Amino acid sequence: MKRIQFARGRRRRAIALASAPLLAATLLSGCGSDGGPPTLTWYILPDNGGSAARAQECEAASGGAYRVRIESLPSTATAQREQMVRRLAAGDTSIDLVSMDVVFTAEFANAGFLRPYTPEETQRLTAGMLPAPVKTGMWEDKLFGAPYKSNAQLLWYRKSAAAAAGVDPTSPTFTWDEMIKAAVGQQKKVAVQAQRYEGYTVLINALVLSGGGALLQDVEAGRNAKPSLASPAGEKAAEIVGTLGRSPAAPTDLSNASEEQARANFQSDQGMFMVNWPYVLAAARSAAEEGTLAQSVVDDIGWARYPRVSADKPSAPPLGGANLGIGAYTKHPDQAVALVECINAEPKATQYMLDESEPSPYAASYDDPKIREEYANADLIRESIGDGGPRPPTPFYTDISGAIQQTWHPPASVNSDTPERTDQFMADVLAGRRLL
Repeated sequence: MKRIQFARGRRRRAIALASAPLLAATLLSGCGSDGGPPTLTWYILPDNGGSAARAQECEAASGGAYRVRIESLPSTATAQREQMVRRLAAGDTSIDLVSMDVVFTAEFANAGFLRPYTPEETQRLTAGMLPAPVKTGMWEDKLFGAPYKSNAQLLWYRKSAAAAAGVDPTSPTFTWDEMIKAAVGQQKKVAVQAQRYEGYTVLINALVLSGGGALLQDVEAGRNAKPSLASPAGEKAAEIVGTLGRSPAAPTDLSNASEEQARANFQSDQGMFMVNWPYVLAAARSAAEEGTLAQSVVDDIGWARYPRVSADKPSAPPLGGANLGIGAYTKHPDQAVALVECINAEPKATQYMLDESEPSPYAASYDDPKIREEYANADLIRESIGDGGPRPPTPFYTDISGAIQQTWHPPASVNSDTPERTDQFMADVLAGRRLL
């Protein structure tokens, strides 16, 4: 999904590094020629300088063992995948280290594009991490992606509107049905990500998982996996999406809404509820500091666990994040592993959470005094990541997500027939009988 970038005064350290001449040409050091130490190229997901800061610190700490060159990937997950697939399929030896969206780890590993971490490296690199992020980096019982950052969506609400409606979004049994009903009663909106892109699949997957179902059965069967949206959980997910899409609680731009459109709607006078990632609170505070958002709006923002589909089942908050993989064709695998171990150490992950508003995969980060000062919802974020619902770990995830986006869009068109139609379309796509 698209990486949202915004500057805050609290990130001066990372932003200063990002703007330094040292990085003007995406280069941290020399080329490692003339018999010098090797230069490791790290393809990063765009951020505000936090990755570059980690790389620079590790180069300096390596004692001359390696240098690090930074190359920034495109801003969207789709474009990131396209660039990396082209390069890795061609056996590009310049890719020593790559940051990748969690949904692409299985695909890249299955294709032989990544060097697996050894059991000893796996134990060392994942010690102290929450289990859910680690699982996103696994393929066929081997670690191919060391969690670099993690994420889980929360429920955001306007405290004044919830109080006027007489609802408590922090109640453990708070449901989507209650949320939509309350928003309609207050003539307010429920903001979600429903543009035809990966964020929409994230929403649908979370609803299905929260209802006790899954997008696929027998995921390990690859193309022979069985689509399973035609189930009570899939049907309830379709009911929620269709109801919201046809409801007065739907924002006018619902079918075109990404994370930032949803945030803008939520912060407007019509906003009441929103599901979105933890960065939105830091973004709101930054906007208030810059004078583009009233402080009263920031003060009115509350947060809670992702809403339930049914009162008797815990929700499965959407799980996101990024993993670090070592290119299968790197000429410097040992140095690449050393770089991963350095840049992915818990203190750096904690600092990255402060600099970039991207949650850490380490459990201990959430007990850090600086994190707790910055994140009043630190415990909720850690809990949501721990209980987070992943998207299917399959090499054919792009086909699965594309099939869902085509058949569930726009939200207002979703009805009781949608799950069964999706299953048939997805099965045809996986079998090669139809194209996306």
